[in-house]
Amino acid sequence: DQGQMSKMTAQRMNRVTGDLDDCACDVETIDDFNNNRLFPKLQRLLESDYFRFYKVNLNKPCPFWTTTSHCGLRDCAVKPCSPVSSSSPYSAAANEHQTDCEQENRLGAVNVSLSNETREALLSWNRHDDEAERFCVVDDEESPDSQYVDLLLNPERFTGYRGAEAWQIWNSIYEENCFKPFTIKRPLIPNVLHSTSCLSLCLSGQCVEIRAFYRLISGLHASINIHLSARYLLDDSWFQKKWGHNVTEFQKRFDADLTAGEGPKRLRNLYFLYLIELRALAKALPFFQRSSFQLYTGKVEEDQKHKGMMLDILQLARSFPLHFDETSLFAGDEKEAAKLKEDVRLAFLNISRIMDCVGCFKCRLWGKLQTQGLGTSLKILFSGRQIEALPMSDIQGPAFQLSRQEIVSLFNAFGRISTSIRELQNFRELLAEEQ
Repeated sequence: DQGQMSKMTAQRMNRVTGDLDDCACDVETIDDFNNNRLFPKLQRLLESDYFRFYKVNLNKPCPFWTTTSHCGLRDCAVKPCSPVSSSSPYSAAANEHQTDCEQENRLGAVNVSLSNETREALLSWNRHDDEAERFCVVDDEESPDSQYVDLLLNPERFTGYRGAEAWQIWNSIYEENCFKPFTIKRPLIPNVLHSTSCLSLCLSGQCVEIRAFYRLISGLHASINIHLSARYLLDDSWFQKKWGHNVTEFQKRFDADLTAGEGPKRLRNLYFLYLIELRALAKALPFFQRSSFQLYTGKVEEDQKHKGMMLDILQLARSFPLHFDETSLFAGDEKEAAKLKEDVRLAFLNISRIMDCVGCFKCRLWGKLQTQGLGTSLKILFSGRQIEALPMSDIQGPAFQLSRQEIVSLFNAFGRISTSIRELQNFRELLAEEQ
């Protein structure tokens, strides 16, 4: 009947609704707030010079295993795809692999081109950076392998990075960084659905801190998959490249039936991640309100304008009616709370090292940025008292500090999550049209 058809349509659209676990918020409130109020303002801010340049070392070796990457920078000396004789019985498969490899190299390359004027300007920004306790491994600013990347020239989208190596990254992140409070079938092999299903099921009996950490990682994973599905390479002919929404790819990752019920849970974790990072922005407002803080690029009028835009976004974030209550984290026994907090910090340090094992350089860039951004959000939430106590002018230097790298990663990482929430609406509309 019509009611059953409507229900089936909602399921195919992966419509996640209602309240979120461990929160006093609901999906509908987030959708309305993000899509209609915050998202447009945030996108304009991220196009400004201060937020578009991110310094990163893409050449650090993987500290955990030997990588067999199929992609990287265009001028990378590694050539994993060797030619195969056309007479070989495996030549057809090899040629297909060669084509995939060439596409992966091309799409995964990072555009590091900057004008001489921009390079000189970026050098002058370094003296405005602050140092602080960090949740992520920060690349050596003086390393010859570290370089500024224009994020606008390197959008996060489909690169062809997939298969066993990509899954090894996520397996390692889940395996090594969720405190191992349970026993499940390992490793988390792709398409072995009961493994991840058991992982989320076993978390139901764990403390809120462990559940929250897993949900943050799952939400980040979901967000990245949404970006890849929303900016998928639909046409790669010699005369054009067409990027757009791949509904089939989105369904494969989030449809309830195709994922044994896990897809909607992943999307709910995305909303949970949104709340955590939104709360961090709201809590950071006093730090950025200080008269001594500036978005320094050397262009006084633009810097003042962009600081005003940033403060407007932070005020908007603070006005959100149903914020996540961070006091629910690490609120028990003082020693146990301190231990859990340190476990979370060390886990994020480890995840930032795992990102150096990502074979696709463009994926590595965005993975490192979003990991640092999430780590910075947690640093802010764990420093709430110090931030609220900050004086409006710093005589001896503030007790709480954020470096430019942390600020850029904080806003860009939330920009990625905000974009994912907005893209969910686009996919719902596309799925509704298919009905």
